[in-house]
Amino acid sequence: MNQAILSAPETIHPALWRASQLARSQRRGIETGFPALSAQLPEQGWPAGVLIELLLAQNGIGELRLLRHALRNTEKPRIALLQTPQHANAAGWQTLGIPAAALLDLHAGKAVDALWAAEQVLRADSCGSLLFWQTQIRDDALRRLHLAAQSGNTLFFLLRPLSCARQASPAPLRLALRPAADGIDISFIKRRGPQQEHPLHIALQPSPNLFHHAPVDCPAPAIAAAGSVPTELVG
Repeated sequence: MNQAILSAPETIHPALWRASQLARSQRRGIETGFPALSAQLPEQGWPAGVLIELLLAQNGIGELRLLRHALRNTEKPRIALLQTPQHANAAGWQTLGIPAAALLDLHAGKAVDALWAAEQVLRADSCGSLLFWQTQIRDDALRRLHLAAQSGNTLFFLLRPLSCARQASPAPLRLALRPAADGIDISFIKRRGPQQEHPLHIALQPSPNLFHHAPVDCPAPAIAAAGSVPTELVG
C-alpha cells in the first residue's frame, strides 16, 4: 500500500484516523471560546448536528459558563432549554449576553414527553441550540436523539449525572465535568481520538444566577406534551 496512505488514513476516507491521533473533521465546529478546549476537539469546536453529552458531577458547576460563547454564536439565536433544574432567570442569562427573548423554556411532566419534545426541537431545526437535562435515559432513546440531531444543525447538549459515564452511548463526544477552584476540570470520556490521561482545566469567571426556584423573570415555561408542539419550535 502507498506509504502516504499508511501515514494518512484520511486519504482513504475522511472518517478514518489513527487511534494515537486526534481525528480532524472537514467540518469546523462552533468555537468554544476556550482555545485549549477547541484544540482537543476534532472539529476544533463544538460539533453541531450530533449528540454531545456533558456528564456533571453536579448541576451548577460552570457548565453553562463553559457553553456561553457557543450559545451566543450559533447561526440561529434561539436557545431551547428542556427540563432545566429550575426555571430560567432572565437577568442572569442577560449577564451572559443572552437575552430572555432568545430562551425557550420547556418542561414536561413525563420523561417520554420530554424525549418527544427534544426530538421535535432537533428535527424542526429552528433553534440554534438545545440543552436537555435528563437523569435517566434508555439506550434506544439515546439512539433516537442522536439520529434526530443528525437531521439538522442544532447544537445539542444532553446534560446527565457523572454516574452515567459507565453507560454506553452513541454520542461521538462525551465530556465529564468536575468543579475546580476557579473553574472546571474536563475529562474526555469519548471523542474521535486518543484517551487523555489528565483532565483539562478551564478557568471560568464567577457565575450569575441563571435559574430560579420559581419563574420570576421569565414567562411561564411552555409545557411539552406529546402531540403538541409550541409554535416557537416551528416558526
